[in-house]
Amino acid sequence: SDAVKRGVEVTIAALMLLFLAPFLVVFIVVSRATIGCPTFFFQTRPGRHNRLFRLLKFRTMTLSTDAQGKLLPDAQRLTKFGQFLRSTSLDELPELWNVIRGDMSLVGPRPLLVEYLPLYNERQARRHKVRPGITGWAQVNGRNAVSWEERLEMDVWYVENQSFWLDMKILWLTLFTVFRREGISQPGHATCEPFRGTSHETATVPNPNPVPERPQP
Repeated sequence: SDAVKRGVEVTIAALMLLFLAPFLVVFIVVSRATIGCPTFFFQTRPGRHNRLFRLLKFRTMTLSTDAQGKLLPDAQRLTKFGQFLRSTSLDELPELWNVIRGDMSLVGPRPLLVEYLPLYNERQARRHKVRPGITGWAQVNGRNAVSWEERLEMDVWYVENQSFWLDMKILWLTLFTVFRREGISQPGHATCEPFRGTSHETATVPNPNPVPERPQP
């Protein structure tokens, strides 16, 4: 049930924060020396039932601006340490606090930008029926390297098929995805291009338990 999942995730998140505390302190010190202050990145994101909350992450980019005071492109502001945090997903660790607060789950669709809400079609909007997650089915099946249509369909597939065992599978696969550092960004982008909406209703979604095809007679 949702209550059991919530209790397990809060316990895991609290234990992880306690265990990782010394490493987080090191990240904060290095971040301040290489990226500057503030160390953390706060942004309003929509959660379950579109309820807004403040997402907490490590900042990976500087606040460098051009002569007109406009922020430089992401690729120019992304530091080597920031790239390391992003490629290993360590920039997501502060989101454990969002899990404890009840804004997020360990597993679920990633929380995206508020301005994307009116761009979803009816099916894609179903991703907000559950709490967003630190990792999810889309993150272990291509991450930012796949199209927006595929990612959003994978989010909906998770909502329709979520279970304790699927969550465990996703957490296990996340370790391999982070280790391989695959799908960090889309080709030609420091992160990924913005979502601009889609008219597609369906897309191909990886199945965790594929049924072998029978040979044709």
